[in-house]
Amino acid sequence: MENANDTTRINFILLGLFNHTQTHLFLFSMVLMIFLTSLVGNALMIVLIYEDPRLHMPMYFLLSQLSLMDMMLVSTIVPKMAANYLMDNRSISPTGCGVQIFLFVSLGGGECFLLAAMAYDRYVAVCHPLRYPILMNQKLCLHMTAGSWLLGGVDGLMQAGATLSFPYCRSREINHFFCEAPSLVRLACADHKLFEIFMYVCCILMLLIPLSLILASYTLILAAVLRMQSTVARKKAFATCSSHLAVVGLFYGTLMFIYMRPKSFRSVARDKLVSAFYTIFTPVLNPLMYSVRNKEVTGALRKWLKRYFL
Repeated sequence: MENANDTTRINFILLGLFNHTQTHLFLFSMVLMIFLTSLVGNALMIVLIYEDPRLHMPMYFLLSQLSLMDMMLVSTIVPKMAANYLMDNRSISPTGCGVQIFLFVSLGGGECFLLAAMAYDRYVAVCHPLRYPILMNQKLCLHMTAGSWLLGGVDGLMQAGATLSFPYCRSREINHFFCEAPSLVRLACADHKLFEIFMYVCCILMLLIPLSLILASYTLILAAVLRMQSTVARKKAFATCSSHLAVVGLFYGTLMFIYMRPKSFRSVARDKLVSAFYTIFTPVLNPLMYSVRNKEVTGALRKWLKRYFL
């Protein structure tokens, strides 16, 4: 009995997103459906890109990496949240909390840089189509992908290490549905102003710099598209780029809302709701955004279905 009490005092408590009411049970079921749909959709996207030779291009390779990051991101958050809710045991160990922070920040940061790489790919494809094989070769594509994973991993390692270095002698109840660095640091019984400065620097590096590159790329793309004489080419360019911009807007918008707002505008309930968008809903939207309006992907899907199911 004493050991159980010690374990409770050592572990953190995640207050979660849902209560045990009929309405929240329905919402929890919807989240599980979205989670499964996200896993299936992103896994199918990776399989299609791997199997169809027509999709063996830098654009689709980057898209497969985005799907992989989304699968890992949603798997980092939802299974633990679901287990805590179903078992009515909301505790998480400091090690588990650190791992969750590391994976969440690594995948989120990596996705920021990967979206910037995808914007550059679209810029080259639209503005310099004849030089595309040279400017966007396989080696550069692999370097940009590896750089996205590496930069995200370094940021995740630093944030997880800095967060767990604080002493926690106050309440261990985290008012969130997963271990998020800012929510956890609020419970520390030490001065964390330096950590907040560190977080703002990370936000500038991981959010504003890639977003600036994306906006610059799409400004040049828009100018090039408006100069196109062919209506078909203009429609195709708009269809491809608008889906990418929709993903960028959802992902960056919610992240910046959470991490770059002044403290006076923060609300715990609203933050949890917005956090659900970039951790749960965005991963299921990405494969839909990139497949529904893409003839190559829909063609590969029809071919795959005919081969294995029809």
